[in-house]
Amino acid sequence: MGSDGHETGGWALDHAKRLTAAMEDAALLVVYVIGWSPHSFQTAEENAERHKRRLEEVVAAQDRIVDPAVAALAKAGVTASGFVHHGDVADKLHRLAEENGADLIAIGRASKGGFSQRLFGSSGVNLAMYLTIPVTVAG
Repeated sequence: MGSDGHETGGWALDHAKRLTAAMEDAALLVVYVIGWSPHSFQTAEENAERHKRRLEEVVAAQDRIVDPAVAALAKAGVTASGFVHHGDVADKLHRLAEENGADLIAIGRASKGGFSQRLFGSSGVNLAMYLTIPVTVAG
């Protein structure tokens, strides 16, 4: 399940927890994806600084969002593990779901709105339109 640390991510986590608890031998994978584009025109020094910030973001997201979610799931008796990645949210969730043999992806509805989201879509829309794995959007 994808989590962004917002209220709707919490709804997705609760929904995924209920589904996982209802299934025999099911496990939950909590994933936080930090939007990231590898395309830039920077100097070597700027790229080194960017890489350092990227590592700091991963550690912060793991400590603040993923680890507490996994711990809460374990306390509730749900087998879970978690990852933090950089990249395109829909693409990364799709790849991780396929690599881990997921039967379902649960995500929260978009936390932000506005014209750009209606025009370009959201990660949830992209996942639902292009995946071969069922997607549940909570919220």
